[in-house]
Amino acid sequence: MATGREPLPVGLYERYLAVRIRRHDAEPPDHVALVITERDLLEQGAYGTLTDFFGWAFEYATRVTVYVSVLDSAAIPTLRRELEAVDAPRGIAVRGPEDTDPADAPIQIGIGLGGKHELTSAVRTLAEGVDAGEIDPEGIDDTDVEEHLIFPSEPDLVIKTGAERLSDFMIWQSVYSELYFTDINWRDFRKRDFLRAVLEFCNRSRRFGR
Repeated sequence: MATGREPLPVGLYERYLAVRIRRHDAEPPDHVALVITERDLLEQGAYGTLTDFFGWAFEYATRVTVYVSVLDSAAIPTLRRELEAVDAPRGIAVRGPEDTDPADAPIQIGIGLGGKHELTSAVRTLAEGVDAGEIDPEGIDDTDVEEHLIFPSEPDLVIKTGAERLSDFMIWQSVYSELYFTDINWRDFRKRDFLRAVLEFCNRSRRFGR
């Protein structure tokens, strides 16, 4: 004889999570960020999962940022071509370590573009402006720094798959973000896992450093 409650079928469980989010007093995240690795994208079906992820995210968010952590810089050109060709519901802007112009698209993807590199590039640009007499150093504030970041907007929710360790990603922008770690690998990530992250975000009390 069975004991306890039987698990809900996957589709029904996803609907259950979606209803809980819809009825929650808190708003879902407007900007969702995802951190994965180049190895994740080598798995079969990885780009299809990414396409699905965009669909799930835009049921709630208006902006999605993806950071692909890269160990071998030689892989960046291939990754860039593959990511620019992803079937996505909104426009995509892909940036790598050699890019300096800000990304302005509903979907922003960084390949091996660490937060330290991004912040250093912004500071260097400001320093060049000061050296050229175009910028008053006394007048520089955090807004000026943000205007020179590759990914200027701040994510509400950052999802990291596979391990409870955050990569060098959006150091400046994610200071007040809600971080969600899951030990589920990207190849196994499904809509129910995304909905769990959104529901967890809604359940948290955001203080924005206060």
